[in-house]
Amino acid sequence: MLTNIKKNIAQKIITLVENNDKRKKQEKWNIFMSKPNINIHPSFSPKDADIFKGENNQIGNITISENFLLRKYCNIVVFPNAELRIGKGVFFNNYCSINCLDKIEIGNDTIFGEGVRLYDHNHLIEKGEKLFVEKEKYMTSPIKIGKNCWIGSNTVILKGVTIGDNSIIGAGCVIHKSVPENTIMKNSQNLISQTL
Repeated sequence: MLTNIKKNIAQKIITLVENNDKRKKQEKWNIFMSKPNINIHPSFSPKDADIFKGENNQIGNITISENFLLRKYCNIVVFPNAELRIGKGVFFNNYCSINCLDKIEIGNDTIFGEGVRLYDHNHLIEKGEKLFVEKEKYMTSPIKIGKNCWIGSNTVILKGVTIGDNSIIGAGCVIHKSVPENTIMKNSQNLISQTL
């Protein structure tokens, strides 16, 4: 009987802690959503402000349309003065990452496989007697991904790239040049472009 009482007390404590964590998470989400530069459709899931990061407690402009869904372990960094726009019906699988210092746009109904990473910047490289990579200086250029695209798992999309509507990027590609609409990109040692 004493064992049952201990189990009941332990379960009540666990429930209280879980409810408190949920309340804190909701409060943090509400504070995040109250910022004037954040425009996220209520259908967004999961409602977790910790997914979004900026710099020095400031974050850039974020617009996310309806039915955007992301799975676990995703990370979205939007620096102050940067802009992220995500269209309707976009899906991110696990471990996707956006790193936005300039501007990134993702069109409606685009899907990302696991581990897709977007970088609209590179570290600045200074040439002298030796090459020197700046740790906190960057070269930026926007990324634009069209509508109805499929970005395969572990793809990396770099600064200055535009991917046209209805395109497919095969798993494991590093995209450093723009891709026309209605195109399939495959990774076979070299990128191979094939028009649909």
